[in-house]
Amino acid sequence: MDFHRLIQEIDSEISRLQQARALLIGEPAKRGPGRPKVAAHKTAATVASKPAKRKRRLSPEGRKRIADAMRKRWAERKKQQGSK
Repeated sequence: MDFHRLIQEIDSEISRLQQARALLIGEPAKRGPGRPKVAAHKTAATVASKPAKRKRRLSPEGRKRIADAMRKRWAERKKQQGSK
């Protein structure tokens, strides 16, 4: 039997046994990678009571720089469309 296949089968058997153990003990089964779901015991009030993250704000200078850059891009695009 191929070495890598043997390792995969052992890993899958370990995973299956861990799930069976969790069911017998009453632990929730571990999920795979990804964002965890919000627990059922958390209410909207509990979630809302966390301090809100600070909003990031642009300074007037930063806003002007972005606006000027966009105007420059639009002018270049308009110039290219006119020459076609």
